[in-house]
Amino acid sequence: DCGAKMYNHRGKRKKAGREYSVDFYSCSTYTLTFERETQMCSSHTVSTKALNALILETIRTTASYAIQNKEEFIQKVRSISQVRQQEAAKELKRKVAKERRRSAELDVLIKKLYETYAMGKLEEKRFELLCAEYEKEQAELEQMLVSEQAQLDQFHEDTDRASHFLALAQKYTDFTELTAPMIHEFVEKILVHVPDRSTGERVQEIEIYLNFIGKFEVPMPEPTEEELAAEEKRRQKRIRDHEKYLRQKERKQKIAEGLIVPGEPYQLVCQCCGEPFQSVRPNAKFCKPACREKFYRQEKRKAKETETSQTA
Repeated sequence: DCGAKMYNHRGKRKKAGREYSVDFYSCSTYTLTFERETQMCSSHTVSTKALNALILETIRTTASYAIQNKEEFIQKVRSISQVRQQEAAKELKRKVAKERRRSAELDVLIKKLYETYAMGKLEEKRFELLCAEYEKEQAELEQMLVSEQAQLDQFHEDTDRASHFLALAQKYTDFTELTAPMIHEFVEKILVHVPDRSTGERVQEIEIYLNFIGKFEVPMPEPTEEELAAEEKRRQKRIRDHEKYLRQKERKQKIAEGLIVPGEPYQLVCQCCGEPFQSVRPNAKFCKPACREKFYRQEKRKAKETETSQTA
């Protein structure tokens, strides 16, 4: 967000008497102003392990797609250009050549026009009219030539960039492990955005720009219902794990403040009847078996009603 580089932090840290390793990146602006009165930017922390996995997956999928779909890959690289097809480029090239010939002809005509006028064989009014017409046409041609030549240059540049990336992708045969030379040759830059916690989960956008082709989106097939269901299951598990972590954190804080004694049961609220109850398990949801059975009967009935309405 601030455009500064990110620092890599490695080492050992201690927490609650236990030592553990750390390896992550954080914003240099935030790091340098962390102990000042006014902090700038935010940490943008991302673990090295997660970042390396994302880099490797991006390189692997893009290289594989480029090699297996060469023509489609080249077309996608050209997608930002006005000229995308080889035939269109040839037609534009012919048009540019024709316009250049006409511009050269106008130079000759204007020169002859001045000579005729100088010899007194052409009236001044007629000379000015013809001269203005020729110069106007030539100015319009020059303007079109600049625009069309820029389009041609972009077309050739995009083709070259795609070819360079293809050559690089074909150079590597093993993408099972990320290496320093691989990062140097493939990666142009990486943009790390501030994490978003608005949904209750930590979601962080990371943009990886590859050499020659920039930020490239590999076409991905639509996920199946099974894949969507599996992803939703993983999402729910992450939510439960996070809730458990928050409960444990809150309990530790209360123990430190002397509000509760270790070994005492947790004070919870039943998800079915809403009544408070105690349990030695922090993740207990129901105050009694009857509430548990009632809750899941209701959930099953809701799911069946939803399925029926969708079928109808």
